[in-house]
Amino acid sequence: MAVSPFRSRQFMIPFSICWFAWISMQHLALYTMGMNWFEALTDSLVSNTLLIYVSMLLFTILRFYLPRTNTVITLFIWIILLTTGWFFASDMILNLIFNKDSHYQTLLANTWPVRFAIGFLINGCVSLVGYAYFNWQERTDTEQKKNEAEKLSKEAELYKLRQQLQPHFLFNALNSINALIGSRPAEAREMVQQLSDFLRTTLRKDEQQWIKLEDEIQSLQLYLDIEKVRFGHRLHTQLEMESGALAMQLPALLLQPLVENAIKFGLYDTTDELRIYMLAKTINGQLEITVENPFDASTAQGQKGTGFGLSSVQRRLYLMFGRNDLLQTTVKENIFSTTVIIPQPIATNK
Repeated sequence: MAVSPFRSRQFMIPFSICWFAWISMQHLALYTMGMNWFEALTDSLVSNTLLIYVSMLLFTILRFYLPRTNTVITLFIWIILLTTGWFFASDMILNLIFNKDSHYQTLLANTWPVRFAIGFLINGCVSLVGYAYFNWQERTDTEQKKNEAEKLSKEAELYKLRQQLQPHFLFNALNSINALIGSRPAEAREMVQQLSDFLRTTLRKDEQQWIKLEDEIQSLQLYLDIEKVRFGHRLHTQLEMESGALAMQLPALLLQPLVENAIKFGLYDTTDELRIYMLAKTINGQLEITVENPFDASTAQGQKGTGFGLSSVQRRLYLMFGRNDLLQTTVKENIFSTTVIIPQPIATNK
């Protein structure tokens, strides 16, 4: 429901000043037309006090029922009816007060067309102000609700994407543990412990929209430790962080799908060793992370790079920043590179 402007001091102060000025002007005008100061003041106070109540009634009507563009004629009818009621009510009260003053009665009879016209104009202006105010308030509320709905929708989709990452990796880890239980039970127990530490860390950070790169690297290291148990000596990683990059922020759990994509397209189609290289640096106040992995050029998978990992990262970045250019992939000879640019939250730049 729309909020009445009469509850706002910012509205009531100019509203009161305007009415006080108008009452004073009408008193002066009536005095110059031949009324004495008492008659002029009484006339101005009575007629304008009733007019103020009519104005407040118009605001109340518009608050609960705002005519659409094709029904503005209804508002025009309201103005005529209320102005007519105001005119006869003020005329009756003034006649009761000055019933023995023939001079005043004559002036009152001669000025009724002007009085009615002025009352109609004032009520019309008040209605236009009220219509504009409540229409603006309605549009603002609608826009706010729309933005809140879009925000909730984005948050729900981001949450869904984050939740999809864990089962995607968890199934692979459990399959590897199952394969190790019979042949290498010690490594299987170690992998279970590492998986427990990783899940505990990711669940704790899942509620945080932004985390420092330093904290994200710690989670990533737990993930890499698990993958190294799976692939043994075949997997090697090199992480290089330029000065100041570790203090930069990024969305939680953003690096894991990048590295997982590199492992998938670097190891799954070959028996050779894989060295994953990650570089993090700051450029123009933004965090830039590049992940590189070699791949077998004879397979097309390395060139596609369109698995769930990269698509989920690109979707998250789009939902957060409204941009599709923050994730880029390039292929140079047998090296597949993924580069992510992460604008920093406002709080970080202060």
